[in-house]
Amino acid sequence: MNTIESETEEQVFSMPRIGDKAPEFKAVTTQGEINFPSDYKGEWAILFSHPADFTPVCTSEFMTFAHLESKFKKANCNLIGLSIDGIYSHIAWLRTIKDKIKFKGMKNIEVKFPLIEDISMQVAKKYGMIQPGESITQAVRAVFFIDPNGIVRAIIYYPLSLGRNFDEIYRALIAMQTSDKFNVATPADWNPGDDVIISPAGSCGVAEERMAGTDDLECEDWFFCTKKLDKDLVLKEVLKS
Repeated sequence: MNTIESETEEQVFSMPRIGDKAPEFKAVTTQGEINFPSDYKGEWAILFSHPADFTPVCTSEFMTFAHLESKFKKANCNLIGLSIDGIYSHIAWLRTIKDKIKFKGMKNIEVKFPLIEDISMQVAKKYGMIQPGESITQAVRAVFFIDPNGIVRAIIYYPLSLGRNFDEIYRALIAMQTSDKFNVATPADWNPGDDVIISPAGSCGVAEERMAGTDDLECEDWFFCTKKLDKDLVLKEVLKS
C-alpha cells in the first residue's frame, strides 16, 4: 500500500473517541449554517448520521426523532442530523415526510432540527461515519453524544439495515446527565427511579465501613454498593421546567 492509499484509509477510519473534544466544523444545513460544536456550548447535542435521503429506514428514524425533539430539548439536548446528500435533496425529502408519510400513528411530521449537507463527506470522515466495509458512498447510522463542554461522551454505531432504538438513545442521555449531577454510576437497564451505583471503596477502611452497614447504602460486597435516588429528584435536576 502506497503512502497516499494509507493516508486515505486512515482518514476514512479515523473517528473521535469518548473523552475527546468533538471535531469542529462549519456546515450548511436545512436550518442555516452551523458552527459545531461551538453553537451548542452549554447544552448537550446529539449528532447522528443516516445513509441517504428518500430511504425507508431513514424516513422512519427522522420521523421518530422529530416527534421526540421537544422531549430531547427538555433534557437540554439538541439534535443535528447528517447525510452526504445535498441541501435540495434534504429539503425535498423533509417536505415529502411532512406531506405524505405516515408511520406508527405519526403523520404531518415536520423536521425542525438541522440536517447537514455533506456531499464532500468532510464531516462524515471527521467522525468516522463512512465505513468502507458497509458502504463507501453512504454514512452508517452513527450517534455521537456531545456534552455542554464539547466533549464526546458516548458513541453508538448501527449498520445501514438497522433502525435505531430511540428509547435507548434518550435513556443514555438521561443516565449520563444523572451521573454528572449526582456523581454516581448507573447499572444495567437503569431508568430514573432505579437504584444507582456508587464508586467502589478506595481504601480498606471505607470498605469495612460500608460492609458494616450505612443508612443510605445497600452493599452486596465491598465493591458493589447501590443507593436509592428518587425519580422526581432526578427529573427535576436534569429536565428543564
